[in-house]
Amino acid sequence: MTADASTLKHTPLFERHREAGARLVDFSGWAMPLHYGSQMEEHHQVRRHAGVFDVSHMTVVDVTGADAYAYLRRLLANDIARLEPGGALYSCMLDERGGVIDDLIAYDLGGGAFRLVTNAATREKDLDWMATQADGRAVALVVRDDLAMLAVQGPQARALTLPLLPHSLRGPARELAPFRAAQGQVAGGEWFVARTGYTGEDGFEVLLPAERAPEFWDALLEAGVAPAGLGARDTLRLEAGMALYGQDMDQSTTPLETGLGWTVAWKPAERDFIGRAALEAQRAAGVKVKQAGLIMEGRGVLRPGMAVHTPAGEGVVTSGGFSPTLGRAIALARVPMDTGERAEVVVRDRREPVRVVRPPFVRHGKPLV
Repeated sequence: MTADASTLKHTPLFERHREAGARLVDFSGWAMPLHYGSQMEEHHQVRRHAGVFDVSHMTVVDVTGADAYAYLRRLLANDIARLEPGGALYSCMLDERGGVIDDLIAYDLGGGAFRLVTNAATREKDLDWMATQADGRAVALVVRDDLAMLAVQGPQARALTLPLLPHSLRGPARELAPFRAAQGQVAGGEWFVARTGYTGEDGFEVLLPAERAPEFWDALLEAGVAPAGLGARDTLRLEAGMALYGQDMDQSTTPLETGLGWTVAWKPAERDFIGRAALEAQRAAGVKVKQAGLIMEGRGVLRPGMAVHTPAGEGVVTSGGFSPTLGRAIALARVPMDTGERAEVVVRDRREPVRVVRPPFVRHGKPLV
C-alpha cells in the first residue's frame, strides 16, 4: 500500500481492497486500488471475460424541481431533450468561453428528475458551478453520497451480474439497450443499473446503497468476476479512445479541439447552452487542432506531455501508455487539423516514428487499427 490511507477518503469497499492486497494510491483525495497484483492481467480479464471496478469515488448528483429540464438544457452542451425516461447521454459542461469544466453522463430518471455522474477530481468545482447556475431557478441539487457505484465490464459482465441483482430489476436490466438504465426501490434501498461504461466493453454500472456494496462485491467475485483497479481502467479507456478529464481536455480546451464535437447538440439553434457563442465563433473561424490516435512504430512508451512533430506543425501527447491488447505503445494527441498519417514523437530526446490513426484502437475486444 503506497498511499497513507488514514488521511484519505474511503469508499464503502475500502476494507475489501485492503483484504485483497490492493496497491492503494491517492486518487483525488481517495484511497483507491491501482491494481490487485497485476494490472496487465486485470486488463485482459476485462477484455476477455469480466472485471469489476469500484468507482464509488465518482460524484452522483440528482437534479429535480420544476426548472430541472430547462436548467440542464442550458448547463450541458449536449441536449437532454434527446432523452426519454431511462435514457442516458454523454456531455460536456462548459464555461462561457467553451472550456470544458467537466465531462459527465446524464440520465433521465423520469418524472422531470435527472441524474448526473461527474468526475471525482472535479467534485468541488462542478458542484460550485452547478449551484451557481441553479441560482434563482426552481432546481434542487442532491449529492448522492449514500450510494456506492460498481462498474462491471467485459464480454461476460452482463450475464454474470444479472443473477445477482435484486429480483425485481433482473428483467428490466436484461432488456436494457446500450445507454439505457433501470431503477427500483427494493428491500434495503434504491438500486440503479445502467448499460454504460468506460472500457470499450459491454457491461453495467450499478449504483446501490453504500451498505450493500460489500456483499454485492463479494457475490460478483464469487461468480467469477475479477477485481480490477485504476491502472487497468486507464489502459482500457485509452484503447477505447475515451478521453480523460485533466489530460485530454480541461477548461483550457473546447470540445471541438478534443474530439468531442459530436457531444455538442447544435440544434435547435435557439437553445442557448453555456459556451454556445464561443463554440460557434470557433467553428466559424476554423478549428486549428484535433484529437488523433498515435501508434508507436518501434519500441518505447508514449507518455502525456511528449512533443509531436508533424509536417503540419507541432502537437502534444495528452494520454499515452502501453496497450496490452495491441502489444505496443499508443496515445491520444492534440495535433494540427491537417495532420496526415505519419508523425514523430520525441522519446528520450530522439524522434521516433508513429502512425496517426482515428481512435478507438480497440472495441469489444477487437483491434480496430
